[in-house]
Parts: sequence; structure tokens; C-alpha cells
Amino acid sequence: MLKIQRSANGKVVFTLSGRMDHETIAELENLIGTEIKGQRIVLDLKDLTLAGQSDIDFLVRCEAAGVKLVNCARYVRDWIARQQSGK
Repeated sequence: MLKIQRSANGKVVFTLSGRMDHETIAELENLIGTEIKGQRIVLDLKDLTLAGQSDIDFLVRCEAAGVKLVNCARYVRDWIARQQSGK
């Protein structure tokens, strides 16, 4: 189960806690899509547990769309970097 908390103060921050899965990825995509165009969006990953490759693919798409990832575990950042470089 994934808990999503939204806060805003000049930017929209979605704080994610728990385990990500296909359903929560779809929910997050919808939440991000409903924000005002040009609004700065941040995903706080401090308490996130990843389930697999589809989660990393989602985070790569987020970064490509301009979403900032903060409090990202080192192994997650390395996994994202490998995915982005095609390795």
C-alpha cells in the first residue's frame, strides 16, 4: 500500500510512503496530470519501497517530464541512472 500526501508552497510536493505498484503508479500519473501546467512538481521518495522495474520506469518518465525527485535512496538513483543511460 502506498500513502500519498500532497502539500504546496510555491511547488507541489507529493510525499510517498510505502510500496509502489501498478495501481499506485496510475494514481500518481493522474494526480500529477491534474496539476496546473508549469507548476513545479516534486516527488519526495524518503519512505518509498520500490516493487520493481516498472517503478523505476515511472520515475524515469517523471524526471523526463520535469518532475524533481528528492530524498531518493542511492540504489534507486543508481538504478535510474542505469535506465537513463540504456545499460
